[in-house]
Amino acid sequence: MCETCGCSDDAKATVTDLKTGEAIAVPADDQKQHDHDHHHDQGHHDHHHHDHDDGHVHHHDNGHTHDPDLAHVEHSHDGHTHDGHSHAHGHDAVPHTHASDGRIIRLEQDVLAKNNRLAERNRGWFAGRNVLALNLVSSPGAGKTTLLERTIHDLGEEIPLYVIEGDQATLNDAERIAATGCRVVQINTGTGCHLEADMVAHGLQQLDPPMNSVVMIENVGNLVCPALFDLGEHAKVVITSVTDGDDKPIKYPHMFRASQVMILNKIDLLPHVQFDVDRCLDYARQVNPYLTVFQLSATTGEGLEPWYEWLRRQRQQRPQLASAIAQ
Repeated sequence: MCETCGCSDDAKATVTDLKTGEAIAVPADDQKQHDHDHHHDQGHHDHHHHDHDDGHVHHHDNGHTHDPDLAHVEHSHDGHTHDGHSHAHGHDAVPHTHASDGRIIRLEQDVLAKNNRLAERNRGWFAGRNVLALNLVSSPGAGKTTLLERTIHDLGEEIPLYVIEGDQATLNDAERIAATGCRVVQINTGTGCHLEADMVAHGLQQLDPPMNSVVMIENVGNLVCPALFDLGEHAKVVITSVTDGDDKPIKYPHMFRASQVMILNKIDLLPHVQFDVDRCLDYARQVNPYLTVFQLSATTGEGLEPWYEWLRRQRQQRPQLASAIAQ
């Protein structure tokens, strides 16, 4: 995978089409395979440049806009900036030192830059088909798959919905989605902890969503690395739940800063858990004051209609956006 987050270099991603049962390996990215400069004259030194103090920039073409609810998110029409990504990198097996003399390999920057180039291709692909693509992110167990099942059940006749499922292993979530009648492909990342733009590109080849559809990308359950990796989506939707704890936004600020929508799920359980909704929302807006927030229960259906209205509005804006780009 990459050295950005410590994913194993030998991780093997596969895309499985639930309709045909066909499984295809995602070709390894040459830039992710041991792109290190090893110096053996005075010991073993890997020189990495961690270029994150100015922020992680996702470049979005003119096709990336937001509805009025999202208009003031910290994104420009030609750039999408997330500041202050800082990650610890564990190197347990081999002692490493980091050079301070400028002789460095900008490994992380290369990985992210390559991913962003591929994400722009995905974004162009989506724009060409007038497809609304959303990247659903959360910690494990927050209810992404349940929310997808309920959304498909309630809107499947109205909106053509297609799903890319991301997990390290198993077809479990994709099988749940397939049971709703929705077209779905599963991406298994192996030891990887997030989806990347090239994986999504291969998933789209299998999924082949039609014009004017909506593609929901359910990312691997993780509130850290998916914040860094642009997939070409229109927006990131971060899902947290009342069983997760009300401090998630300040514990994982990069994800909430990178997202345009926050869904607080499982509100039907509020009487049974110690969770302060106001505190959670206050933390979220400290991190990102422009988040569009929905409070709902994917199980009972409470609060789902505002989420559905947002989806309808985003989809309606896509033809207007495509027309503006063409002009």
